[in-house]
Amino acid sequence: MCLIAFAIEAHPRWRFVLAGNRDEFHARPSAAADWLEPAHGRFGGRDLEAGGGWLQAAADGRVAAVTNVRLGRRETAPRSRGELVAGFIAGTAGAEDWLARVMPQAGEYGPFNLLLWDGEAHYASNHPSPRQRRVAPGVHALSNADLDTPWPKTEALRAALAGWLALADVRDPDAHPGLTEPLFAALADPREAPEEALPRTGVPLDWERRLSAAFIRGEDYGTRASSVLLADDAGLWFEERRFGPGGVAAGRSAAWLPRRSAA
Repeated sequence: MCLIAFAIEAHPRWRFVLAGNRDEFHARPSAAADWLEPAHGRFGGRDLEAGGGWLQAAADGRVAAVTNVRLGRRETAPRSRGELVAGFIAGTAGAEDWLARVMPQAGEYGPFNLLLWDGEAHYASNHPSPRQRRVAPGVHALSNADLDTPWPKTEALRAALAGWLALADVRDPDAHPGLTEPLFAALADPREAPEEALPRTGVPLDWERRLSAAFIRGEDYGTRASSVLLADDAGLWFEERRFGPGGVAAGRSAAWLPRRSAA
């Protein structure tokens, strides 16, 4: 993914809320969010080129999402960042134990930001060096720099999520689809940041401007999927809306994952 806002213990029902966009080249083959292993309650999208995924969840109450770190140069690494998402969701270990096993090999992946939730949120990265920490309750945002770096689009999405949390009631999202619409509307914001507010990440200025929008419309590269996750003690709601070149709507997936013990 390339833009995420998430909230921990900030709503009377939803213990964890995530809203995020996946930006990618449209030519890269991907599978829509769906049941990965229905018998084990795993759900999410899949990268068909390198394997893994960008956002996946499990019915035992675990969520994983990854972004790249934008360095302004071509990346080469022996392992795909998406393996981190799929590896955590396919297992049964808690985030802290799983990270303790994986982070010694963090240098084998391209520069990444990894967000895990298992009742508590954990952030890990391998740039500029491997590190990890528990994330405090509250509202946070993540893009292609460190957690809570105040880029214009991360601050806008964080504010939109905070506003939603203050007003959202405790209705079931499958029965009341309008519940998540404000979050999807924030994810669909195509406005670019003014030049004086742009980050400087090493990419050309025209790309910096293009990448500053929450929702990127492009024929070659753009927002491929917008996702909203809502997790409470009973289960997890996962909704994905997909887009093709030019930002044209290309489908929707949604599922309720009833809470179950780890398989």
